[in-house]
Amino acid sequence: MIHIYLACLFTFSNAVFANHIGTPIKTNERPIIGVLAQDVYDPPPHRNSYIAASYVKFLESAGARVVPLMINKSDDEYRKLFKSINGVLFPGGGVSLESSGYSKAAGIFYRLALEANSNGDYFPVWGTCLGFELLTLLTSGKLLLSHTNTSGIALPLNFTDDVRDSRLFKDFPEDLMKSLETEPLTENSHQWSLTTENFTKSETLKKFYRVLSTNTDGQNEFVSTMEAYDFPIYATQWHPEKNAFEWTRPYIPHTPSAIKTTFYMAYFFVNEARKSFHSFPSTAEEEKALIYNYKPEYTGPQSAFEQIYFFD
Repeated sequence: MIHIYLACLFTFSNAVFANHIGTPIKTNERPIIGVLAQDVYDPPPHRNSYIAASYVKFLESAGARVVPLMINKSDDEYRKLFKSINGVLFPGGGVSLESSGYSKAAGIFYRLALEANSNGDYFPVWGTCLGFELLTLLTSGKLLLSHTNTSGIALPLNFTDDVRDSRLFKDFPEDLMKSLETEPLTENSHQWSLTTENFTKSETLKKFYRVLSTNTDGQNEFVSTMEAYDFPIYATQWHPEKNAFEWTRPYIPHTPSAIKTTFYMAYFFVNEARKSFHSFPSTAEEEKALIYNYKPEYTGPQSAFEQIYFFD
C-alpha cells in the first residue's frame, strides 16, 4: 500500500513544490509543533507513554509551542490534530518500528503530510534517531536497517556534495559548518542505521531523499542527515536536541559550537513550521492541547533524560 501511495505522490512536480519552499508572502508567527509520544516498556500506572522534555525545549528555544501527540488514538483524532498543528517531530526512542503505538501514529501523520504538501498545504516533518529510522521504513515500505556500533558516541559529519544545495544547511554560518565537519558535535545513541549501501540499493529512497551527511562506525558507512527532495521532510540519525538540554551522559557535547548546532537546527525547523497555517478551531481547544498542561518529571541521573513528560 505504501508503494502504491508513493507512486502516486511522485507525480507531484518539483515546480509546484518549489513555489512553497521559498519564503511565503506571510508567515505564521505562532507556530505549534506536535511531538509524538511513545510507548513505555512495561509501564507502571499512569505512565503508558512519554516524551523527553529536551525535544520540547528544542522547539521552544526557536519560538514554537508544542502539543504532545498521544499514542493509540483514532484516525479521526489524529486528522483533527493534523489540521490544528504546523509540523510534527518524531523523536528518538526504543520502540518497535512496526507494531508500536508510536509507529502507527507516525504512519498516519506521515501520510497526511504527504497528501497535504502534494496539495500545496505546507506541513513539515522531522525525524530524530528512531524517527529517522521510521521515516526510511514509511518511505520505502521496507526495513533496511543494519546493526552499527554507534550507541553513545559524538561524531563530526561527513558532508556530501548535496549539502551545498540543501535547504537544511544553507543558512548555517561557515564557521559552524566547518566545526560540524571537524569536531564531534553530533551525538549518536542508536544501534541500527541505514547504511549508504542499502540507501543506494533502494530506488524509492534515492528518489525521495537527498543525503546531506554520512558517518561510519569504523566498518559501516551510514546516512546521518537527509532531506526529501520534493517535500519538507527532514531527518537526522543523530540528536541535535541533546547538546543543549541533556547532561546525564559524558559523551554529549556541550561546547559552544555544539550548542550553536542545537539552536540552528531548531531555528530551521521552526521556520519551516511558520510556513504552515493550520490552526485549532478555538483558543480554548488550543490551550487544552498544549504541553503546558503537563509537568515534566526530573529523572536524571539514572535516566538518559534530565526530564520526561509521562502520560496516562
